[in-house]
Amino acid sequence: MAEVDELQHTPLNAMHRALGAKMVPFAGYDMPVQYPLGVMKEHLHTREAAGLFDVSHMGQVALRGDGVAEALETLVPVDVVGLPEGRQRYAVFTNDDGGIEDDLMIANRGDHLFLVVNAARKDADVARLRDALEPRGITVELIEDRALLALQGPQAEAVLAEHDAAVADMRFMDVTTLTLGGAEAWISRSGYTGEDGFEISVPASAAEDLARALLADERVEAIGLGARDSLRLEAGLCLYGHDIDGATTPVAARLAWAIQKVRREGGDRAGGFLGADLVLAELKGGAAMARVGLRPDGRAPMREGTPLFETEDSTAPVGEVTSGGFGPTVGAPVAMGYVPTPLAQPDTRLWGEVRGKRLPVTVAKLPFVAPGFKR
Repeated sequence: MAEVDELQHTPLNAMHRALGAKMVPFAGYDMPVQYPLGVMKEHLHTREAAGLFDVSHMGQVALRGDGVAEALETLVPVDVVGLPEGRQRYAVFTNDDGGIEDDLMIANRGDHLFLVVNAARKDADVARLRDALEPRGITVELIEDRALLALQGPQAEAVLAEHDAAVADMRFMDVTTLTLGGAEAWISRSGYTGEDGFEISVPASAAEDLARALLADERVEAIGLGARDSLRLEAGLCLYGHDIDGATTPVAARLAWAIQKVRREGGDRAGGFLGADLVLAELKGGAAMARVGLRPDGRAPMREGTPLFETEDSTAPVGEVTSGGFGPTVGAPVAMGYVPTPLAQPDTRLWGEVRGKRLPVTVAKLPFVAPGFKR
């Protein structure tokens, strides 16, 4: 873990401290884990009204050049060529073994593609993009002078519409450019909480003014990493380095929905990405392991790393919890993990070992909380 004086700061660092945030190291950045409101109330406020998140630590990347969509398809198994202007889609970078090197968002902004990648994978992702795309004449730009905010929750549209009414016309995964507080804002109707909301890229110099203008609305509270994690867990969304990594395939992670027909066997542009043979074979025949939702009995959470057993007295674990905690909206512990595909059916009873004691846990459907996206 980086020393405190080595941590990078987002453009909103001073504001977080002024708001009384508890700061922690995260992906090489000094980030707010919670504010005085507390993780539980921050979580519930986002579900009920609107929460404002600083996600400026994530990587913002622009790709430009002739054939940029075709070139990017060599690195991701999704349909980039068919992505319309003004739309965004979820994707994953794969490796030679079909594993996931990162998950990301790809937006078609007309004259270029705009990517948002995870903070911890930013340098590796940019290197991957440059190695693969620059020889094909594609320019890869890591944008370092813009902040990224996420306004999430059922009141997010009403709040942001007071700054520009045009946001009300956007639907889930739309992208557009608007002016907010005098600054050019690149806006997508998306986020990582399972709620309706927006991600807003603005010049770093304008970030604090916009953030404070949004927080001035009584419907909006500042939300830290703690509640961001519990919100995405209830929404059944993967966290890179925990639920997905270089050894996890999209099929095992149950992210096959992100691979469009055109990139699958029989499609016009089938394969062509790293690890395609393995991924296409799993799409057809299934994977050995599967990511599942888990509902522990009682009130004790099963945290990341908890081994899972098929029976109470099994000697060898069959799987493991990859994310777990208390779900404030659910009002009970929730978790995700991997189990053999034959044990992945909802209502399958398993056992988790917590502090040397076997406790019952039930495979559950994901998400735990229904999404609130505006389709």
